[in-house]
Amino acid sequence: MATADKPNARPPGTAGREWTPHIWQGIDFLAWMRLLARNRFAVHPSCIHVAVIVTVISVLHTLLRLVENVVYGSRVRRTPLKESPLFIIGHWRTGTTLLHELLILDQRHTYPTTYECLEPNHFLLTEGALTRLLWFLMPKRRPMDNMAAGWDRPQEDEFALCMMGQPSPYTTIAFPNHAPQGQDAFDLENLSAPAQTSWKQALVRFLRRLTFKNPAKRLILKSPPHTWRIKTLLELFPDARFVHIVRDPYVVFPSTVNLWMSLYHAHGLQNPTGEGLEEYVLDTFTRMYTKLEETRSLIRPSRFFEMRYEDLVRDPVGQMRSLYDQLKLSGFEEVLPRIEQYLTQVAGYQTNRYELPADKRELVTRRWGEVIRQYGYAREAKPVVKPVENDPTPVNGVPHVAVAEPRPVFPSSSVAPPISFPRDRSAAAELRSTDVQPGYRNGTKPRS
Repeated sequence: MATADKPNARPPGTAGREWTPHIWQGIDFLAWMRLLARNRFAVHPSCIHVAVIVTVISVLHTLLRLVENVVYGSRVRRTPLKESPLFIIGHWRTGTTLLHELLILDQRHTYPTTYECLEPNHFLLTEGALTRLLWFLMPKRRPMDNMAAGWDRPQEDEFALCMMGQPSPYTTIAFPNHAPQGQDAFDLENLSAPAQTSWKQALVRFLRRLTFKNPAKRLILKSPPHTWRIKTLLELFPDARFVHIVRDPYVVFPSTVNLWMSLYHAHGLQNPTGEGLEEYVLDTFTRMYTKLEETRSLIRPSRFFEMRYEDLVRDPVGQMRSLYDQLKLSGFEEVLPRIEQYLTQVAGYQTNRYELPADKRELVTRRWGEVIRQYGYAREAKPVVKPVENDPTPVNGVPHVAVAEPRPVFPSSSVAPPISFPRDRSAAAELRSTDVQPGYRNGTKPRS
């Protein structure tokens, strides 16, 4: 079991895992140089080879971007975004991945793949060839939760913006022992006017290229930082739809800590200490929901749907039907067979379990109490307090609370033909489950 009280420990599932390419191997050269310079080139000796490789490859990315612009630039600029995107928002580890997986089963929808988000500078030019040639570079499982990964699986567009050199809190993952970076990019109103304009142009340019590749389809985008950006996103896409998903905060807290540390170990250029990470998780959660409450009224009721993860896994078909009805997406009966097939395929997946010390549970209650009460989690049955497994005594006098993430109540039949999806993303590629997200820490003193 994972623990929430030792953030500097290597997260479960990372020991002996498959080799994982660094996300920074997709970054633009100038963006990479700025990132290194801001952090005074404080790369740990064990990661110098990674920095050298990224530097060389980043030059190639920049050259390929120029070539792609020559080949496709004028056609991309003429590509209209006929359908406003649907944005999945919510805190990390709240079920945004499952929701993303379900929504892209609709053949009228499309999405950014992992390759497109990690290689956003030239994917129109290279995706077809390189994903076939470099299939072995992508691990089969994600480091934080052992879920499936792959080049063709849906990914957060925040990574694309980061690789393109836009300000992003995800740059913190490169230097996890330094103070958090890109924090102004959560709420874009904190950026200067030129920086806001550049960010908007970069997002629209990325979405036009996705649409050029898969025209006449609605983009389904998932990125927790977009929870802060409702006002900006509505300025760009007045008819955009939003789905907000929330989850038991007592599960979200240890799961998020585990996520960040997993990503630090997999993609950081330093040996992560985890110092200040728990405080950052607590603070970021509060700031996210404060901003959501400030801006949710900007969305028309017919363009906003909210659900709890626990309700989604207990009644996925019912919740998806309600989502389609509320957002006026239509066509639910046509996509229902694909949803049922998907649910049959993933039946039996075991979520992680965490040992949440009683003092940490009290801390979460105190810091996140308003959200806990607002979404009805204060009424949930309290977990049974018990000692840590294989240890009959409390640690330092503090009993531990075993927290299990809810198990989905999916179709019980495990004997079903596999879903056979065509290579064309129009029918959603084979079962997708990825939620790779960067980590954060809240430090006040830079460390190398």
